[in-house]
Amino acid sequence: MKIGFVGAGNMGGAIAKRLISSKAIEPENMIIADLDESKTEVFKKMNVFIAKNAAEVASCSDVVILAVKPVAFDYVLKDISDYTKPLYISIAAGITIDYIKSFFKANVRVIRAMPNTPALIGEGVTVVSSKHPATEDDEKLACKIFESVGIVERLNESYLNAVGSLSGSSPAYVYMMIEAMADAAVADGIPRHIAYKLAAQAVSGSAKMVLETGEHPARLKDAVCSPGGTTIRAVAELESGGFRSSLIKAMKECTKRSEELTK
Repeated sequence: MKIGFVGAGNMGGAIAKRLISSKAIEPENMIIADLDESKTEVFKKMNVFIAKNAAEVASCSDVVILAVKPVAFDYVLKDISDYTKPLYISIAAGITIDYIKSFFKANVRVIRAMPNTPALIGEGVTVVSSKHPATEDDEKLACKIFESVGIVERLNESYLNAVGSLSGSSPAYVYMMIEAMADAAVADGIPRHIAYKLAAQAVSGSAKMVLETGEHPARLKDAVCSPGGTTIRAVAELESGGFRSSLIKAMKECTKRSEELTK
């Protein structure tokens, strides 16, 4: 099976590299095109075939992963509109399956996938969605591809705007929290490089506790909050500052913007 990538930026490049490093695909069975030659240089050294353009990728591939930014989609779709054989997998926010299909001269199989940047280290979250004529086997194949960079869930396409704010954009919220935690620690005299390390590991470990114990996050939070202790004082301050409501509002704005892009 030949897998092609149109776009080798942060996300497309990360997925392609993980597919190779995990031995899910041999380099000679991968085709990549990107207008920025510096993005494809590393793949050339891996013996991946570098195509001239999106049309060449589509003409040579069984699966084509569309990993360009939404602003470039119309140009790419016009370039590949004659090629209806491959399974197309789009990772662009706000670009619907029906919109992609509208560019082709015949019915094509299209799957949308919403990954996030921790895919760069194999710790990503990807949500996959499909419509007819894409088959169950097509969706399973898409899941297998993205399992190389993390966990995968399947949902109806109608949920993908909300998924974007939940898992697609949420690394940015978490990075802001880690930075703020480290700043507070530095203010208390802890060296910055140690503060970042401790804050990041605390967040990572807490997330793993949720995933591995299956406990409700509120119960895990309560277990840290001793009566009259230090943690409950911090939690009370976060509540008074609207920590949870601010996060919910931010995510609602993220979903709203995704809906605007879809329209």
